[in-house]
Amino acid sequence: MPTEAEVRTTLRSPKVAARVGVWLGLCFGIAFLTGLYSHALQDLDPPGWFTPLTRPVWIYQVSQGLHYLTGVASVPLLLVKLYAVYPKLYTRPPWPDRRALLLHALERGSIGVLVAAAIFQVASGIANASQWYPWLVFSFRSTHYAVAWVAIGALVLHIAVKLPVIRDAFAAPVDNGEDESSGLTRRGLLRTTYVASGLAVLSVAGGSVPWLRKVSVFENHYVPGGGVPINKTARVAGVTAAATDPGYVLTVVAGDRKKQLTLADLAAMPQVTERLPIACVEGWSASGDWTGVQLRDLLFLVGAPAGSTVLATSLQKDGPYRTSELAGNVVDDPLTLVALGLDGEPLSLDHGFPCRLIAPGRPGVLQTKWLRLLEAT
Repeated sequence: MPTEAEVRTTLRSPKVAARVGVWLGLCFGIAFLTGLYSHALQDLDPPGWFTPLTRPVWIYQVSQGLHYLTGVASVPLLLVKLYAVYPKLYTRPPWPDRRALLLHALERGSIGVLVAAAIFQVASGIANASQWYPWLVFSFRSTHYAVAWVAIGALVLHIAVKLPVIRDAFAAPVDNGEDESSGLTRRGLLRTTYVASGLAVLSVAGGSVPWLRKVSVFENHYVPGGGVPINKTARVAGVTAAATDPGYVLTVVAGDRKKQLTLADLAAMPQVTERLPIACVEGWSASGDWTGVQLRDLLFLVGAPAGSTVLATSLQKDGPYRTSELAGNVVDDPLTLVALGLDGEPLSLDHGFPCRLIAPGRPGVLQTKWLRLLEAT
């Protein structure tokens, strides 16, 4: 087996690893915080102190865009970081000093956890954004959330342990003591890494930044001519027959009071049109002009008090997002609608016909389509 000195090159340097690590840590930190926010919004039992934000209306759009784009940006950074520290794999254990051996094993173990968690987070996140689901034995959302805590904990520990090395790496210029005649320099490697990271972001950023859609070659959610993309169709959800049934009614319940409304009843109520974005956990977002009835007007029909929470239930028979809960501040928000139309046209079947939920600042998976029941508590 080669030694650390034998595999080390001028590019595999702490000066490179530290500088790439700063940007990688920043990406992981942003992805972690935005991921926590998204998870809290989707949590069926959120912390009591947590109140979903509804202003600005694009807050979730920006949050998820940052989450996805920092994840993509981290791919080249992570690869170069692993390349730069690769010689450390060949560091000989300090045998026979038992104390030093134990510390060495603990450090190696924590680094192994960090590397494994980082690779899993990046790989699973990009697979999910690409709508490729190779996992069959675990829930992406709960597993991605749990491993995020492992990754961030291991990262904080790693920074604490390596702080003297990081400080020394930044104490001198990156090219200090380097033989520039040997080809690619450290500075050149860093510039190449940053450019690769930027190009990776640019290739998919059109899903979150509309004016970049023409140059985002790997963005596949764009709807030609504009419009809101569709993730789940009525056929996949198994609601086609129920949604097109002439006898369709939306049931609104508060306590022992119940009101059933046909599509004609809903259309006869006061209508408002609001421009709201819909943002998906996969990183894409799009804005539309939604027309419908304010949710609070529907709750008024059954005497639900202000600040009530509402459980929205879809015609969809199964699936983790066939129901969603709206906090009191979201229910009372005048921009929260039971939408009947989009961009001046009646809702299409795949967009949620006969009616769907649309509210500011919520993940797209919680903007329940094909509404069947609204229960206020």
